[in-house]
Amino acid sequence: MRSDTVTTRVGDRRLRLSNLDKVLYPEEGFTKAEVIDYYARIAPVLLPHLRGRPLTLRRYPDGVEADSFFEKDVSRHAPPWVRTVRVPTPGSGKGAEAADFAVIDDLPTLVWVANLASLELHVPQWTVGPRGGPRDPDLLVFDLDPGAPATVVECCRVAERLRELLEADDLTAWPKTSGSKGLQLYVPVSVPGPERTSEYARAAAELLARQTPRQVVATMAKQARHGKVFIDWSQNNPKKTTVAPYSLRARPRPTVSTPVTWEEVAACARPEDLVFTAPEVLDRVDEHGDLFDGVLGPHARRSLPARPSAAS
Repeated sequence: MRSDTVTTRVGDRRLRLSNLDKVLYPEEGFTKAEVIDYYARIAPVLLPHLRGRPLTLRRYPDGVEADSFFEKDVSRHAPPWVRTVRVPTPGSGKGAEAADFAVIDDLPTLVWVANLASLELHVPQWTVGPRGGPRDPDLLVFDLDPGAPATVVECCRVAERLRELLEADDLTAWPKTSGSKGLQLYVPVSVPGPERTSEYARAAAELLARQTPRQVVATMAKQARHGKVFIDWSQNNPKKTTVAPYSLRARPRPTVSTPVTWEEVAACARPEDLVFTAPEVLDRVDEHGDLFDGVLGPHARRSLPARPSAAS
C-alpha cells in the first residue's frame, strides 16, 4: 500500500483513503488529507445542512488549477452503504432521464465524498420525500454576484436592502459568503408549490433593480453586470443547486462558503473582510457554533407570499 493511502474506520464504516499527500490547493500547499480533515471536523455543523438533499459533487482530482467536473450519478462507484436517491433529470446534458444522487446523512458518507476530491458540495433548496421525489422548497435563496469592479462590499449594501424588504413580509434572512466573490441570503420558507420561491425572488430582485438601476441588475445578461450587483433569483429553480454552507470552494486558497452575522455584513468595508479559509472557519465554529442554524427545521419557516409586499 502506498504511503499516502490508508484504511481507517469512520463511525461504523471502513474507508480506504488515497492520494492523501496530493496538493489540491497549490498556492497554500493544502493537501487532500487536509481537505478530508476539514470536512471531518466541520461535519457537526455541515451535516444538518446537507441531510435529505441530493448532492451534486464538483470534483477536482488534480487540484483547483486542473480540470474539474460535476457528478450527479454516483451509482457506478458508491459503496452499498451510501444512501442514494433516484431523482428525475429531464433535459440532462448526458441524456439520462434520472440519476442516483448521493445524500450525505452521516460522517462516513461525507468522508467518502471528500476522498473523491469533491471540494465543492452543491445542493438544491429542497429535500427528498420518503420515495425519493422532491418536496416543495423549504429555502428561498438570493445569490448576490458582483460584476467587477464591484465586490462583496457592494453585495453587502444590497443585502441590507434585501433584508429590509424581507422583514416587511415577516421573513428572516441569514447571510453567508459564497466562498468566491459574492454573498448569499437564505430564508426558511413554507410554500404551496415549487415555483413560488422563484416568483418571489424575481419580483424582489426586479424591484431593487428598478429602485437603484446603477447599483443592482436582475437580468441574466453578463454585459449588464459591469460595476453592479446581480441578484440571481434563478437559483430558486428546483433544477438548480447552490453551494452548501461550510463547503470549500475551488479558489486559489481553500476558502469556504461561510455563514456570517449581519453585524459583519454591515461592517464590511473591504473584500478581504469576508474571506475565510478552512482553518479560520473551524476557529469560527469553535467560537460561535453554527451561525446558520436559524434556517433549520420546520419551526423556522414562514409562509412566502407570491410577491413582496413592497412591490404592491
